[in-house]
Amino acid sequence: MAFILTKENSIANHFIAEMRDVNIQQDRMRFRRNMERLGEIFAYEISKKLTYKPVEVETPLGTAETSLFTEQPVLITIVRAGLPLHEGLLNFFDRADCGFIGAYRKTKKSGAFEIERKYLTSPDLKDRVVVVVDPMVATGSSMVLSCQELLATYAIKELHIVAAIASEEGVEHIKAYLPKARLWIGVVDSEMTSKAYIVPGLGDAGDLAYGEKV
Repeated sequence: MAFILTKENSIANHFIAEMRDVNIQQDRMRFRRNMERLGEIFAYEISKKLTYKPVEVETPLGTAETSLFTEQPVLITIVRAGLPLHEGLLNFFDRADCGFIGAYRKTKKSGAFEIERKYLTSPDLKDRVVVVVDPMVATGSSMVLSCQELLATYAIKELHIVAAIASEEGVEHIKAYLPKARLWIGVVDSEMTSKAYIVPGLGDAGDLAYGEKV
């Protein structure tokens, strides 16, 4: 299942438009904040799919009946680009356990690339609801490899994948190799360059948030 945030008009369109705009992109703090806002919206939408239980809350004047979800999800982020989006989700799931994955493209002289993972830390994910966060899903290869490793290691109860922008090819790749995952995407772009950058996309999310790397 894929939930596309911009299929319906909302304030999210403004946040994504500002993140794409080459002029507004010069303001790193605003770029990070807009990505964080998207994370908050995704957290709200994901919260609708969690399991709830009825509870009673004592107020100064009586007792109120409501429903609370039974467990916080585990938020796992592909660093460094995923940190602002992760922070938005964490603002809402404020008691969530967190994990972090270090993965990157290793480009060959031919222009082809491999996905290398250098780092993974997480709590025990057995029987947990897991949300994996990466702002950009281009080919989908790094997301699939990261999630496959998690699924091979832990008996995860539910897997959710969050991205601000994805390519059509990336979405289809994830659906093919992670058919049980729920996808939460801000917007889907139709093209990629020969170097697998999303078009129109927004550029390098990590560099825009934290500065260019060497």
